[in-house]
This record gives sequence, structure tokens and C-alpha cells, in this order.
Amino acid sequence: MPAPPVPSRNAEDERYSIDELSVLAGLTPRTVRYYIAEGLVDRPLGEKRGAHYVRRHLEQLLLVRRWTDAGLSLERVRELRSGSPEDPAPRRAAAGSIEVWSRVTVADGLEIHVEPGRAQLTAEQVRQFVRGIAALYRQVRTSAAVEPAGNPTSTADPSQEQDHE
Repeated sequence: MPAPPVPSRNAEDERYSIDELSVLAGLTPRTVRYYIAEGLVDRPLGEKRGAHYVRRHLEQLLLVRRWTDAGLSLERVRELRSGSPEDPAPRRAAAGSIEVWSRVTVADGLEIHVEPGRAQLTAEQVRQFVRGIAALYRQVRTSAAVEPAGNPTSTADPSQEQDHE
């Protein structure tokens, strides 16, 4: 006698334990609990032994994970979850705050100062950015060397140049 067919489960009816949820999201149960405590993911449904998670919790975790994997801070993830626009207004560093800035020398006399967290750049994106700036610098230097002598691109006296910022 064949086994009775297994009824298909509606995705909305699926319930997950914290262990099942963490496996599906690719996170540890400890991280899931931390995200809940930080308000990045909704609290479980039910209480104590009856507590469980549903599809909504999994989707929230996957979204948080996607953003953190992209290099966003948990503070920024919280802002995005609360409906903040994708591109935040620039923030000034608070007095007394500590930031780690990277100083990259592109060429003698040319440096780039970057704080990857505030710029929302991953380490690989910073490397790509620096490579792009270095390539642009080489291009500008090369094109300046081939311009006609009667058409200078800059004045000999730096005090005569205008600040365009």
C-alpha cells in the first residue's frame, strides 16, 4: 500500500525553530538572537517553548544579511529597515568620535583619504576606487604632456588659481 501523499505546506504556514531559521539564513542562532535584540528582525511569534518563526522572519534576515555582506553597518541597516532612503544625507562625525581613515598615496603630492564605513565601501570597492583614481591620474598626466605649449592648462603661479570647491 503506497504512503499517503504529503500535503503541500503553504509558505505562510511554515514554522521554523531558531535552528532551522538560522540554517536557512546562513547565520548562527546567536546572530539571529542578536539581530532580534537590536530590532533588525521582528520578535518570534508565540512565547517560550511555543516561540517560532515564519517566512517573514527569514526574509528579514536575508535582507539584513545582504546589506551587511555589502558592507553596510548595522546602524545603517536599522535606518534602511525603518524606511530611510537608500542614499542617506551626509553625516558629520560627532565630536569625540573615533574613526579609522585610510590614507592612500596615488603619486607624489596626491593622496586620497577614505573612511570606508562612512563612505559605505567594502575593502574591494576601496581598492577599485583607488585603481580608478590612479588610472585617471595617469591619463591626466599623459594628456597634459601632449597639449600645445600655447595652451597651458594651469598657471605657473598657484596663487592665481581659483578654488573650484
